[in-house]
Amino acid sequence: MSEGLNTEARRADLARINDALLRAADVLRNFPMGATRAERKGLNDIVTAADHAVNELLLKILPQAGDGWVSEETADDPSRLEKSRVWIVDPLDGTREFVEGVPEWCVSIGLVENGRAVAGGILNPETNELFLGSVETGITLNGRPASIRTNGAMDEMLVLASRSEVKRGEWDAFRQAPFRVNPVGSVAYKLAVVAAGGADATWTLTPKNEWDLAGGVALVRAAGGIVRTLEGKEPLFNRPKLLLDGLLAFSAASAEPLVGYLKRHQHL
Repeated sequence: MSEGLNTEARRADLARINDALLRAADVLRNFPMGATRAERKGLNDIVTAADHAVNELLLKILPQAGDGWVSEETADDPSRLEKSRVWIVDPLDGTREFVEGVPEWCVSIGLVENGRAVAGGILNPETNELFLGSVETGITLNGRPASIRTNGAMDEMLVLASRSEVKRGEWDAFRQAPFRVNPVGSVAYKLAVVAAGGADATWTLTPKNEWDLAGGVALVRAAGGIVRTLEGKEPLFNRPKLLLDGLLAFSAASAEPLVGYLKRHQHL
């Protein structure tokens, strides 16, 4: 948190995030899931007019004087590295699911201060879930207080996996794991679900961009969860290279047993 920032000021940040997400939902009504054409972006990515429309909206609403900006759909501006407060957003995380009609995509907003994700909001318009939170205020789901899971028994745990990673066979090694695995699309949405108590953990052992992660990491931290890089460190954002090698997110109760399992089976 920026020095001297109080809870009232943070609530103002959250109000801005909440307003941005609600207005993004209005924009997205013009782009039906499963019926919006995609264009290829680079070798492996796709983009739609919905991505661009939401990006334009968020850019107008979120940054204030002195704030930096990072978005998947905006050319990187190196001046962000000089800013202590930076908005890191993905206008539509899970574009492939959006195009294919799978309701596992979202709008993701993260606010980073001095490298740490401190506030965020994630909206899944198809499931009518709006996650909002900060390290100062905790987390809400659709305006009601939410909490992370407290279960510590591994055979009762639910881990959310990347749907695309599962299709590629990257989770085959976990077929005999003592915990349940459920594939879900957007990584930001998975992080939000963990933060609000819908699952115990999620992880990706493959590289992800900062805009995929910032909003969800803020929510897990707001809920009292634990987020680490593959090296066991707290993830930091607004770095020159906007790519993390991977990410692990746990409820506080599940972190020790799950990390122990991953290390014993040489996944970490």
